[in-house]
Amino acid sequence: MYPFIHIGPLTLGTYGIMVAIGLICAFFILRADFARRGISADAEAIIGITGLAGLAGSRLYHLLESPAEFFANPWPQLFSTMGFAFFGAVIGGFLALVYLARRFKIPVLLMLDVASPAAAIGYGIGRIGCLISGDGDYGVPTTLPWGMRFPNGIVPTTGNNGTCVQYGWPENCAVHPTPIYEFLIAIVIFWILWRLGERAIRTKAPNGIVFAAYLVLTGIARYLIEIIRINPKSFHGLTNAQAASIFSIVAGVIFFMYVQHTSTARRHA
Repeated sequence: MYPFIHIGPLTLGTYGIMVAIGLICAFFILRADFARRGISADAEAIIGITGLAGLAGSRLYHLLESPAEFFANPWPQLFSTMGFAFFGAVIGGFLALVYLARRFKIPVLLMLDVASPAAAIGYGIGRIGCLISGDGDYGVPTTLPWGMRFPNGIVPTTGNNGTCVQYGWPENCAVHPTPIYEFLIAIVIFWILWRLGERAIRTKAPNGIVFAAYLVLTGIARYLIEIIRINPKSFHGLTNAQAASIFSIVAGVIFFMYVQHTSTARRHA
C-alpha cells in the first residue's frame, strides 16, 4: 500500500489524490446531466463548493461519533487528514446543494436529482483512495482468493501491532478489500441513477425520484458492507454507519412517497 507519494520535498496523500480525481469525475457527470436536462449552471462551482462541504461534513460526523474523545483534545483531531464518514458527506453535500439550488435558481429537488449520479461515482472513486492508503476501511479476515493484506497501510493489518493481532486473528491474515466492493457497487448505483434520470426526463416524472433512489440504494449498500467491516457495534448491535443506513433507506422511501403524492395532487388540482 502507498499512503503517501513523495515528489522531492512534496508529500501527497494518496487518499486525497483519489478524492480529487473523484471530484473531477463527478464534475463531468454533473455537467453532462445539466446538458441533457437543458440546465445552465456553473458545474465547476457546484462541484467545488459541494465537495468542500461534503469533506467538512464527513470529518465532523466522524469526530462526533466519539464525542468524548474529540472534546478531550479537539484541535489536533479536527485538522487531521485521517477519519471521514460517508453519511457526514451526504449531510454536508445536501446542505450545500440546497444553498446552491437557490443561488442558481434551480428547483431544489431537481438539483438533488442531478447531483445524485455524480455523488455516487465520486464516492466510489474516493474509496479507491482508502484502498491505496490502507486507512482501515477494510473488512474481516477472509480465505477468498482476492483477500488482501495491508502491511504498510496507515492502519496496517499485519505485524505485531496490526489489526489482525489486535482482533485476535492470525498475524498475517488477509482481509476483505471492502473499498473495492464499494467501488464496484458505486458504479452499479451510478448506472441505475443515470438511467433513472434518463427515464425521468423522457416521461416527465416529478423531480426528486432520482435522489430518493440514491438514498435507498446507498443506504442498502452501506448497511450490507458494514456486515463485513471491522467497525465496532454501538447502537442495538449495529454500527453507527448501519444505523445511519437504516435512516437513509427510510428517508428515501418516505421522500419517494412524498414526491409521488405531491405530483398526483398537482395533477388533480
